[in-house]
Amino acid sequence: MARLAAATSRMLAQLAADPASEAIPDEARNLIPRWHFAMLNDHERNDALAVALERQIVSGSRVLDIGSGTGLLAMMAIRAGAAHVTSCETNPVMAEIAREIVADHGMSDVITIVPKRSTDLVVGRDLPEPVDFLVSEIVDCGLIGEGILPTISHAREQLLAPGGQMLPRSARLLGCLVESPVVMSLNQTGTAAGFDVRQLNTVATRGHFPVRLNTWPHRIVSDVVELASFDLAHGTLADGSSDVRLTTTERGTAHALVAWFEMDLGAGVVIRNSPDNLRSHWMQALVPIGDPLAVSAGDRVALTLTWHGTRLGATTHHPADPAPED
Repeated sequence: MARLAAATSRMLAQLAADPASEAIPDEARNLIPRWHFAMLNDHERNDALAVALERQIVSGSRVLDIGSGTGLLAMMAIRAGAAHVTSCETNPVMAEIAREIVADHGMSDVITIVPKRSTDLVVGRDLPEPVDFLVSEIVDCGLIGEGILPTISHAREQLLAPGGQMLPRSARLLGCLVESPVVMSLNQTGTAAGFDVRQLNTVATRGHFPVRLNTWPHRIVSDVVELASFDLAHGTLADGSSDVRLTTTERGTAHALVAWFEMDLGAGVVIRNSPDNLRSHWMQALVPIGDPLAVSAGDRVALTLTWHGTRLGATTHHPADPAPED
């Protein structure tokens, strides 16, 4: 990986001199997830992060940015008044790209890119001292899929100075039941051209997976409820579960739970990837619930949402019972 990063550095320099060059090999290109492009073109996200940092960074602060990407948040933090940012990135090619971008903006003296996971950082070696401000936006469509909970828990305890601040500060998951055989077919199969191919289901995605709900035929068959909430700044971030009840809104079949996040960046700035937010590059999280559940309007469906590592799961409890009359 280190040799690949060094080679990438040389190739990036060649590419800058000759944009038509084919110098970057597929090996390096394939290490960069395609979602980086959509994320960087999500102007709502970028503006929200910039405003949140400008409102909260204290001039002269020492900042840790977890998940460098292109170095965007690190550069935003410097623009907001930070004295120095240490930015860590586990992907060696991405880390090298971030170094190049930071250098192009004349910030190499105030931003240090460290090609490591944050959980491998050590104060006194990788960081001169605990930082004043922690920033990390390592979230997927279901909030937890990139490991934000254990990452933030470690950073709060080991890398953030007493009284230090952080972004994001809290988050919650919202969701509802959805009817959509088409969406379910994105992660399961039965027969194809008359052949039984259900064996493929043994390697279907476990837990949640991304889906742009509004691009597929579907019906929402319950109210929207809060599924879970996380105090990222002070609360426990261990694996856990929450019990919720959803009221069905019409007769149909509940195939899955669709979930999305609302993330509080502090200073009055919130970002969300709800189905109606078509500007967000984040899709929604489709969480299987087991067997399809037949429902009638007014049923109360008991559901347990679980989070374990980077995976959301959901289980409904039978039978559904009628909602009490008003």
